[in-house]
Amino acid sequence: MPLTLDDFDYSLPPELIAQAPLPVRGSSRLLTVAGELIEDRRFGDLTELIGPGDLLVINDTRVLHARLFGVKDSGGRVEVLVERILGGRELLAQVRASKPPRAGSKMRLEEAVAVEVVAREGEFYRLRVDGAEDVAELLERHGRLPLPPYIERAAADADEACYQTVYSRERGSVAAPTAGLHFDQAMIEALRARGCAIATVTLHVGAGTFQPVRVQDLSEHHMHSERYRLPQQTVDAIAQTRSRGGRVVAVGTTTLRTLESAALAGGLQAGEAETDLFILPGFTFRVVDALITNFHLPKSTLLMLVSAFGGLENLRRAYAHAIAHNYRFFSYGDAMLLTRQRHEV
Repeated sequence: MPLTLDDFDYSLPPELIAQAPLPVRGSSRLLTVAGELIEDRRFGDLTELIGPGDLLVINDTRVLHARLFGVKDSGGRVEVLVERILGGRELLAQVRASKPPRAGSKMRLEEAVAVEVVAREGEFYRLRVDGAEDVAELLERHGRLPLPPYIERAAADADEACYQTVYSRERGSVAAPTAGLHFDQAMIEALRARGCAIATVTLHVGAGTFQPVRVQDLSEHHMHSERYRLPQQTVDAIAQTRSRGGRVVAVGTTTLRTLESAALAGGLQAGEAETDLFILPGFTFRVVDALITNFHLPKSTLLMLVSAFGGLENLRRAYAHAIAHNYRFFSYGDAMLLTRQRHEV
């Protein structure tokens, strides 16, 4: 029987949704899942689990100050969540207002940023920013950090550091690649000291990552598109890892989607591209051997991805174990280390 949306549902006690980061980065728990074997560990144990010959691949994207509040020229209040910065001083954004804004209408955001609505494009709006200042710099100065919708508070000063990875560099995401939030610089250096190589990709996470799947028949779901960049040196590092018998360990689903998208045609191709890859059980993984990830929302495309990677029944058991043992869920929650299931049912 084909899988449906309900196959990826589970019941989560609300108190297990992490509302704030732990005081010390990297002090979270780690649930390791390799086939039917489940083990409770600490995130610091990664230095025992990843070692000589392995390659850790990280996503170096940086979260934009992508949320802005303001008023329309009609006086109505508006909330804007930037999806991505386009050329020609334009933005693609989600806009929440009592009435949908029309093309040609204007908004003033955070009492400082003048914006004109160019057109509606599906669930997004194309907006044009007035002025000569660099659009990214304008967002950094006047926008707000966009915490996920399940964190029931406004972003605080501490989130400015805690909701960015220590290796974030390329501005462009509206959500953090949260598996990377567990790493501090000491952990990265400890892995290097053990002989683990580290390489980067860049995938800018879009607001679509939080959009619910609205169809029971998953073949009818259309994945949102995100832009990625895969450097040639990362492709070379993966080839070297394969030649020495090491594992490719992806930090986060965004890294995994980048690598697997770039390998869809067969060989791994460096470069920049858009991906709308939707990974379900039955998908053939060509690059990634192990995945570090957080716990994902019920009925989400990310839960479908990790179920494809680690095995659907294995993930069901793992999530039930995590709930029973009070693991912390979602962006600021605990981590998992999944080994790729070779023979998915």
